[in-house]
Amino acid sequence: MRDRFILAAVQATPHYLDRAASLEKAVRLIGEAGRTGACLAAFGETWLPGYAFFAFSESSVTRWEAAQTYIEQAVTIPGPETDALCEAARAANIDVLIGVVELDARTRGTVYCTMLAIGSEGRILGTHRKLKPTMEERIAWGEGRGDDLHVWERAYGRISTLNCWEHQMMLPSYALISQGTQIHIASWPSGEPAIPPEAPNCLWSRKELLSRAFASQGACYVIATGGLISPESVPERFRSLAYEGAGGSMIIDPRGEVVARAPLGEEAILTFEADHSVIRAAKSACDTAGHYSRPDVFDLRVNGASLSTLQPIPISEDSELKQSADR
Repeated sequence: MRDRFILAAVQATPHYLDRAASLEKAVRLIGEAGRTGACLAAFGETWLPGYAFFAFSESSVTRWEAAQTYIEQAVTIPGPETDALCEAARAANIDVLIGVVELDARTRGTVYCTMLAIGSEGRILGTHRKLKPTMEERIAWGEGRGDDLHVWERAYGRISTLNCWEHQMMLPSYALISQGTQIHIASWPSGEPAIPPEAPNCLWSRKELLSRAFASQGACYVIATGGLISPESVPERFRSLAYEGAGGSMIIDPRGEVVARAPLGEEAILTFEADHSVIRAAKSACDTAGHYSRPDVFDLRVNGASLSTLQPIPISEDSELKQSADR
């Protein structure tokens, strides 16, 4: 493991509700991130094909149309879109974490807020579905589960990811910190410039606060990355449902200090050279899951079972179903 490595936050506008166009742009941006020398590039929450902006609007015919289009434009994992992303990561020799709207392959009627992790060798490392969609997001997304709270071991360090207000839940953060994460991707839909002056405590203002807290508590680097959105960036028929969001992407060191910020409202690939000696120094002071823990007092258990509403029905030898099947 080399001590120094470059991290990249991709702050860009997807082609909202357009899977093909967003994929084409993502492939281009992955190539650009690879040319910076970064070993890891992180995109925002559900970047492909865009955040569920419509969920925050009042019920209307237009919102229903946007909701069905959202499912129509979702991504299957694996599928042709993930194949293209894997090839782009391999060609650029860079790991990629990108938020996707994941289609439930069984029901094809539910989508999830999913972070997709892809290795520089061109294979899917894994996924993480948002455990609890926030507020109006529950109109758009299903809930995740506990079997994908993973830390992935890479040549330059251990990486992890959570979506947006999962950082507010605390326990998912500790589940990842306890696995020794060293580089964490905090994926957000956008950032602080969306805050109206009269509502300083609204949803978006927590982005920097929670991301810096994770970095400090986990003694790890955090890439807090967000996309861009404006009424002009969504299809014309849905512009009345959209709002302004200017990214606010940043990279935070293991002491919780912001060491790089992307320009607000502009597309950018933000990079920073990270250093394992800084991680080691921070963990020597406070290794939250190691010498700074109290396992005799606290015990966190994660249900890693993969659950489904569809369970096999046992059929006894003398049942009518069994006899009918035999016939």
